[in-house]
Amino acid sequence: MASIVFVGTYEPIKCGIADYTQYLTRVSPAGKWGVLSFDLRGYGVPTSGAVADPRSVWYGIPGRTEYTASMIMSGVRHLVPRDGGAVLWFQHEFGIFADSARFVSMLRELDIPKVVTFHSLHFQSMETGSGLPNKERTFLATLLPCVDAITVFSNGVYSAVTSAFPQYRGKVYVLRHGVHSYPEVRRLSRGEAREALNDFLLHDSGLNRESKRILRREQVLLDPSAVLIGQTGFLCPSKGTEYLWSFRDDLQRLVPGHRIVALRIGSARVADQVEYAKRLRQAQDGRGRILLETWLPQEKLPLAQRAFDVNYYWPVDCTQSGVMAHALGAGAVIAGRELEGVGETLREAGQLYDGDPDCLVSKVAELLGDPEMAAVVEQNAARYANRFSWFNQARRHYEIAEGRLAPVVARGRPGEPLSVDGPSLRTA
Repeated sequence: MASIVFVGTYEPIKCGIADYTQYLTRVSPAGKWGVLSFDLRGYGVPTSGAVADPRSVWYGIPGRTEYTASMIMSGVRHLVPRDGGAVLWFQHEFGIFADSARFVSMLRELDIPKVVTFHSLHFQSMETGSGLPNKERTFLATLLPCVDAITVFSNGVYSAVTSAFPQYRGKVYVLRHGVHSYPEVRRLSRGEAREALNDFLLHDSGLNRESKRILRREQVLLDPSAVLIGQTGFLCPSKGTEYLWSFRDDLQRLVPGHRIVALRIGSARVADQVEYAKRLRQAQDGRGRILLETWLPQEKLPLAQRAFDVNYYWPVDCTQSGVMAHALGAGAVIAGRELEGVGETLREAGQLYDGDPDCLVSKVAELLGDPEMAAVVEQNAARYANRFSWFNQARRHYEIAEGRLAPVVARGRPGEPLSVDGPSLRTA
C-alpha cells in the first residue's frame, strides 16, 4: 500500500484545513501517512493544544510564501522509509499557499507522485464560460500539467474544470468532503442537547459575565418553546452572520406564534474577524439576537448544532463547509444558501436550501409547522454522513494514491469519479 504525505496546515494550527487533514489521518492506515505542516511560530494563525507526534508530522515549512521542492523532499525523507513508495498530497487553498507561481514551480520540480485537493475552487463565476473565475482558470492551466491528479469536492467544480481543460479529464476526481459521525449526539433529544450546551456555556466556556447574564435572563436554551436558529464557527465575514439576524426577524414576522431566537456562537481568530465581531456585537439585542463570543471545542460543536432547531448558513463566498460536516454528522437540520459547493451539498444531503432568502424563510416556517418533515430532514443528514464518512473518504484517498504509483483496474473510465458504495453513485 502507498504511503500518503499530506502537505498543508495541521493541528495545533487553528483552521478548517488543519482540522480536515487531521480527520483524514485519524482513520488512515497506521504507518502509512505523514504530514508536512507549517512552522508554528511563523505561520501567523493562532494555535492550540499539543504538537503532534514528530515521527508523523514535520513542522518544517516556514511560511505561506516560503516553500521549495527541496524543503518538501526533506520532509518526505524524514517521514517515509527509503524503500517505501509515497504520494505527496497537497491541501490547497489560496490563502494557505499564497504565492501561486511559486506553488506551481515547486510542483514542477518535485520528482514524486503528487495530488492536490482544492478547497476553494468555484464553478458559478460569470467571468468564463466554464464557471471558473479567471484567476482560478489561469492557475489551473499552469498546474494541471505538473500533477498526477487533483480532487475537488463537488460535481459543479468537476464539470467546470473538465470543461475548461478537457485534455486533463483523466486527472480530475470528485472526492467529497468527509462527514463526521456523532451517534451519541444524534441520540440526544433537542432538550437534552440544549441543557448540556447551556451547562457548558455557563461553567466551562470562558464566556464573559454579560453573556452569561443574558443566558440566565433569557433562558433560551432551557425554554422548550423557543425556536433556536443558530450558527457556529469562527466569526469570519465570508460566513454572512449578519444575515442570521435579519433571517430571524423575517421568520418571527412569518410565525408570530413562536418565540424565535437567533444564537451565534463563535470567536474571532484574526484581525478582520475582530472588527467583524464588533459589528455583530453592535447589531445584537440580547433577546432575539444573541452573540456568544467563545471558541467551541471540537467535542462541543456538534452538541451546539444538535441543540439548534435549524442551523442557518448563508455564506457570502464559500465553496464548501467544514461546519456543515459537523452538523450533518450530528443529525442536525441545516437551512442554507444554494451557492457553489455549499448548495450542492445541501441538495445531496436532503437539507433546506434556496438562492432566495425570502423563499428560504418560507421553507423554514413550513418546517416549524411539520414535525414529520423535520424528522425526515434529520434522517437525510444521517444517511449522508454514513455515505461520506471520513473512513470512506480516507479509503478513496488510498485508492487514488495507489493509482498514482502503479496501474490499477479502474471501475469506470479514466478520471471519472469512482464510487465507494456502488457503481450507481457518481461521487465518492
